[in-house]
Amino acid sequence: MKKLALLGIVCLIGSVALAQSSKAVKWTFTSKKVAAGTYEVHMTAAVSGDYHIYAQNAGVEGPLPTVFTYTKNPLVTAEGKAKEVGKLIKKNEPVWGGDVNYYEKTVTFVQTVKVKGKSKTNLAGKVEFMVCNEEQCLPPSEVEFSVNIGG
Repeated sequence: MKKLALLGIVCLIGSVALAQSSKAVKWTFTSKKVAAGTYEVHMTAAVSGDYHIYAQNAGVEGPLPTVFTYTKNPLVTAEGKAKEVGKLIKKNEPVWGGDVNYYEKTVTFVQTVKVKGKSKTNLAGKVEFMVCNEEQCLPPSEVEFSVNIGG
């Protein structure tokens, strides 16, 4: 309960910095054909300043992990969970009550997808994430994306 109250306070204080939240991470989305009907979608987060972004498995309850949600598309099937490519940092953070998993500067999430037939389509969705530094956390943010694949 104490952790949830702390998270609530951090988010309320951070909401003042909402305008800064969108500036803390710049996302780029690209696709690469790796085999017939198979593509890798690269979703790269460039984190500015001394902020860090949490992994898909943040390690403890409290910090919001990075979560990808894909829009349903009958022509596209996501294969498993996105792989993380970057320097994973595991650090004990007493404010969260344990070891957290995060990335500094940059991380690329690679989602393998299969496209039915030779259709030209896209992988669309949103990414939800949170960034923190040693002093504060910015409010969770959502970024929508659409990447062309197939064809």
